[in-house]
Amino acid sequence: MIINFNSTRISCIDILCVILFLSHLGCKPQQPDVSPPNILLIISDDQSWTDYGFMGHDYIQTPRLDQLARESLLFTRGYATAPLCSPSLASIITGLYAYQHGITGNDPAFQYEGQRYSKDWRIARQSHFDRLKQNFYQNKLLTEYLSEAGYQSLQTGKWWLGSWEEGHFDSGMTHGDPANEGRHGDDGLTIGRDGMTSIYDFIDESKDDKKPFFVWYAPFLPHTPHDPPDSLLQKYLAFTDSEPIARYWAMCEWFDQTCGDLINYIDAQELSEETLIIFTADNGWIQKADAKNRYDERSKRSPYEMGIRTPFMLRWPGTIVPKRDTLTQVSNIDIVPTILSASNINTEAPFPGVDLLARNHRETREVVFSEAYEHDISDIEVPTRSLQYKIALAYPWKLIMADTNNIKGAKFELYNLQNDPDELDNLSDLQIEKRDILLEKIDQWWNRY
Repeated sequence: MIINFNSTRISCIDILCVILFLSHLGCKPQQPDVSPPNILLIISDDQSWTDYGFMGHDYIQTPRLDQLARESLLFTRGYATAPLCSPSLASIITGLYAYQHGITGNDPAFQYEGQRYSKDWRIARQSHFDRLKQNFYQNKLLTEYLSEAGYQSLQTGKWWLGSWEEGHFDSGMTHGDPANEGRHGDDGLTIGRDGMTSIYDFIDESKDDKKPFFVWYAPFLPHTPHDPPDSLLQKYLAFTDSEPIARYWAMCEWFDQTCGDLINYIDAQELSEETLIIFTADNGWIQKADAKNRYDERSKRSPYEMGIRTPFMLRWPGTIVPKRDTLTQVSNIDIVPTILSASNINTEAPFPGVDLLARNHRETREVVFSEAYEHDISDIEVPTRSLQYKIALAYPWKLIMADTNNIKGAKFELYNLQNDPDELDNLSDLQIEKRDILLEKIDQWWNRY
């Protein structure tokens, strides 16, 4: 079908065909003169993909996120680009993989005699961190694209990469002072735990200025310290004999409450249909039963599902049709191209992710990738030297390829997630053809950018 826009003779059938075609892509058609949406990006911190009511947890109650899931295009098979906070967040803000943007760990490695994470350690770290930031900020961030399009942006919560000014936000909470830095994001970490006023004020200001807003809400929740309100702690102590587990479960509900407060505020301001809400998590977590504030094996920092998998939600009433998708694989790498598409921002940048608002984009992708590194970046100039694993996912198959320079043991692990969701039966020596197909995909991905 060809529509001649130079002619005034456009039939109703032609228009109907366009509408039906765009609806097939999973969203309603946008008109060129429609204002770009506000963007609220919610990032959970250290939470397993299983630990929500809408994902079927037996005890954790997340009523507000359950409601968000019902109102959203929900992907239950979402993945983080890396199972560690800083590289995962850096991918979310750049739309690039860790081996591209250079933030492969939480800290630069350096020689230091003394207590790790002390004030003196933070000051000693700063010169190495400054060099790391210098390399990282050669990448163009999502905030820069949005600023050029007239958005106002606010940073709250976790922000590893210096101050909010360095991150090209218009305002924020993280100052990045090396002497007082909380390392994860200093003053920004109070959001959620100490209320949401900073975000409410920013939304009000943006509304008064008639400018679209971008809010980065990455609270230190349910991240340690697991110090929930006592009422929530007592509630979950009734479900388990482990106080550390009860504390973590309570933190998950506390996080849900803050998300509810924020979403309810947007709804109360009659901004629902003008706001795209995106939800994800930076990485997974399994709470140790016998150690407060500690994660167990095969979760955070691991290449397994409890380390990299996360639910993924997009809510935009009137534009995105709610649906629960249990098969399509998506990734944090998709956030930047999706937001740019929703905001009608054109870019020639070769982003490796896809626009999740386009059904044909997300459903024709064959493989999703992830990568895992050591906690510290061993070489700032060659950050991939601390690589531990490359991961390829083509449901139901998952290949984990170990870097034998840093990891001892099996070179390959291949799992059928449909039959073996706990990843206990390594089929790499039995399904050699499947293994080699995914290995070729990994090589193509790694050498593409």
